[in-house]
Amino acid sequence: MAATGGSGRTTVAGLLASGLAASGSTVVLDLAPRLSSPWPARLAEQGVGGLAVLPPDQPLTRSAVQQACAVNTGANGARWQVLSDGREWHTQPLALPEPPAAWYQLAAIGGWQIVIADTVHPLAHDILAARCAGELGQTRGWYELPYTVPVVCAAATADGIRALQQAVMALHAEGLPLQHTVVVLADTAHGRPPAAVRAGATMLTARTAAVVHLPYDPQIRAHGLNTARLRSRTRQAAAQLTGAVLAAAHTTWGRPLPDAPQPAPLAPAVTAS
Repeated sequence: MAATGGSGRTTVAGLLASGLAASGSTVVLDLAPRLSSPWPARLAEQGVGGLAVLPPDQPLTRSAVQQACAVNTGANGARWQVLSDGREWHTQPLALPEPPAAWYQLAAIGGWQIVIADTVHPLAHDILAARCAGELGQTRGWYELPYTVPVVCAAATADGIRALQQAVMALHAEGLPLQHTVVVLADTAHGRPPAAVRAGATMLTARTAAVVHLPYDPQIRAHGLNTARLRSRTRQAAAQLTGAVLAAAHTTWGRPLPDAPQPAPLAPAVTAS
């Protein structure tokens, strides 16, 4: 999750998928509209149907959900999947569900052990809007799913750390568990992060499960997330991020992790005649 755009959220999702795939079957669920996301290109390259071939009003099978995904290979050779909308740009946009529980149910049908949701809602705004409206909100909905380790991303800039600190204050005010939240600060250029970023990282280290610095990697800017082209510092940061997420999960819920509860199947909709 992130408070604003340009926070490195999708890069972090891909690095996490590549690293966590060695621990179990892994999928990235793309929650972004098709024309604002880089993930659909992966599906188009492989000619798979994606979310568009999964009718929301009919029962789904595990094989159908699995076959709708694109397959990727991580740096360690482990395979992971991504589920997005890979149709042509001019097709009608899909009405993607907002409640996290709907995505959790889809993930349960797909049978993955590790699910990474690449969200698009603005974190702090969602929390405040939900509080004012007396609603659950998407952020709390994700937090309350079983065995969730939220990863909050921010650009390692003065503006980025300011937005992140506001988001953390909102999370704290709502009583959401910062102790198993991992923070990622994504560098936007070479060199040492600004003093404000270093100070913010120090403060957040004491309040969250971990703070990970993701170095600037021109290979990602030039070629996209290709794990074969990553620089060694990026690989090291990705390994640190993977370890931080696993450690947060094991510290909170134990080792090995208990089986995640299966969501109850929804009753099929009945059309009035």
